[in-house]
Amino acid sequence: MRLPFYYGICSLFLAAGALAQAKPAAPGHYTPRVFNTFDIGAVKPEGWLLDQLQTVAANSTGHLDETHGKIKNDNGWLGGNGDGWEETPYWLDGAVPVAYLLNDPQLKTKVLRYINWTLDHQRPSGYFGPLTRYEKETGNTITVATAEKGEDWWPKMVMLKVLQQYYSATKDQRVIPFMLRYFRYQEAVLPKVPLSKWTEWAVSRGSENMLVVQWLYGITKEPFLLRLAATIRNQSLPWSNLLGGRDWVMQAAAFQNNKAWMTRHGVNVGMAIKEPALNYERTSDKKYIDILNRGWRDVMVLHGLPNGIFSADEDLHGNLPTQGTELCAIVETMFSMEEALSITGDLRFADALERMTFNAFPPQTTADFNYKQYFQIANQVDVNRGVYDFSLPFDRQMNNVFGARSGYSCCLANMHQGWPKFVRNLWHRAGDKSIAALVYAPSRLTTRIGSVPVTIIEKTDYPFGDEILFEIAAGAAVDFSFLLRIPGWCRKPELRVNGIVQGAEPQQGLIALKRTWKQGDLVRLRLPMEVQVSNWGRNSRTVERGPLVYALKLKEQVTGGTEPAEGAYETLSTDDAWNYGLLKQIVDNPGSLKVTEHSLKAGFKWTQDFAPVAITAPGKRIPAWKSETGKVADQPVSDREGIYKGRVEPGPRSLTLIPYGFTRLRIVAFPVVP
Repeated sequence: MRLPFYYGICSLFLAAGALAQAKPAAPGHYTPRVFNTFDIGAVKPEGWLLDQLQTVAANSTGHLDETHGKIKNDNGWLGGNGDGWEETPYWLDGAVPVAYLLNDPQLKTKVLRYINWTLDHQRPSGYFGPLTRYEKETGNTITVATAEKGEDWWPKMVMLKVLQQYYSATKDQRVIPFMLRYFRYQEAVLPKVPLSKWTEWAVSRGSENMLVVQWLYGITKEPFLLRLAATIRNQSLPWSNLLGGRDWVMQAAAFQNNKAWMTRHGVNVGMAIKEPALNYERTSDKKYIDILNRGWRDVMVLHGLPNGIFSADEDLHGNLPTQGTELCAIVETMFSMEEALSITGDLRFADALERMTFNAFPPQTTADFNYKQYFQIANQVDVNRGVYDFSLPFDRQMNNVFGARSGYSCCLANMHQGWPKFVRNLWHRAGDKSIAALVYAPSRLTTRIGSVPVTIIEKTDYPFGDEILFEIAAGAAVDFSFLLRIPGWCRKPELRVNGIVQGAEPQQGLIALKRTWKQGDLVRLRLPMEVQVSNWGRNSRTVERGPLVYALKLKEQVTGGTEPAEGAYETLSTDDAWNYGLLKQIVDNPGSLKVTEHSLKAGFKWTQDFAPVAITAPGKRIPAWKSETGKVADQPVSDREGIYKGRVEPGPRSLTLIPYGFTRLRIVAFPVVP
């Protein structure tokens, strides 16, 4: 396992010419981030990733305000009497960056309605947001003296993230003064109107407020902002204490009752994982780095699933592959990985980000991004209505089907942030003269090194292929360090610059190419992907290759339905046999498995027909392995060696495994058979 990245970053940045960026601050002081994202628009999606962004923009991300009643009807964030809670800011948190990444005039016009109303209707005190009941009834505005007449802090935390992204995309000069006024208001009133005034959500999710406060400090250096961030931390759930200890994560694995359930709520946990990183940024205390690493590791050991995310149905719920994960928990954890990567520089968070993005995220929505599944199951052989072994089973039994409004509609609004934030976090700055490619996907970076314009085009089918080509265009010869991440799963990277083989020995997971770059330079990076097998809940095994995990390909039969309260939905079933175990001989020698690769098709979608790679593996059927009431495939019990001891059919069969992200029905965690 790699050492935490900060142990080696100074020596690497010295070689890269960026040491000043890496110097630690004195204890108790703000620490600049190791890596900084570029402004929205500097990184553009290309290839399959552009297809994905265009798909979401053409469907729910671009049109949720027309189809979702909470946003469509008399919206509170436009001054109306309708919903003023989290769902409009949630949608904007994805729709705003999509609008500017694609330079989509129609979507820009849509999102600007909400942003302009919010900026134009800030109260003189600094308070903002939908008009409160008190304001409507009295005609007065919320002041410091009447702060208790305001409304919940939580939705404003999400809107602050929206405005942060909007500022990154536009540099609208209204945003910084707006935020300063609001944070002055918070500083004045939090002692008497704390985060706990209205609901537990603000207390559970204070890290989202801290994030923007500390971002603004990085711009303005206003000392009160760090005091405010500390106050918000002190009024929030003590996530660093929880993540840094062991009792919490073990209790979460053992109990699913009402006691302290907000500390187990998967979306809260997904957001909170970034809190130790934010505490380190604010204080320079390295204990928070240790807490971050320990907490993330413990969550994944006790609750982790092969697709790269933890169980969250809605609470943390152990590591069995029949537990569910809420879609909101995935996109929030993706964002926390992105923030942890930027703050600490630890490339293990890039590995984790890729794994959950390429595996867990795509199959929890339909390919057109209009329907979503509230809870996803790793070993999912049927998608249907019913009562599952979830901590929140739902009376209407709609939490496993695909629908726009199935389950709670929070995920319908919140899922939009996943792809655009991932695009933004592909590329980073590492000091004034270093560019870092930390997460890989087809894209284009446009920036400047000093006064020289530089464009780097990343041409790749990654994560489906192992080769990445970087084409560099520079307005003039220019010196900078080009940093390339080598994923933790890659043993023998290969590197060429202009066709000449280069040394490819990474330091703390990075290769630094420091040279004078000129127009037409080519960097070719190959990350050979070896087939491996990993161990998961109840001694099950998963086939992996590079950042992708592979699942049994099953024919999907789709049936439509309608539920009066939650609307149209889809269920899925299959007639294919799924109850297979992997042969022990291939678990012991996964490199013997056959890999078949094809070129990506145009118009990329996350469906079986577009899967460009497959692995053929031998397996045997386990007759006694059956799904409970046609829905859940409870994992067979294995011995210490991982071998299933029940009866298996004698003849092996050839199984086709495809990347998990292209499946909606699948087995990904297999028993092992002789």
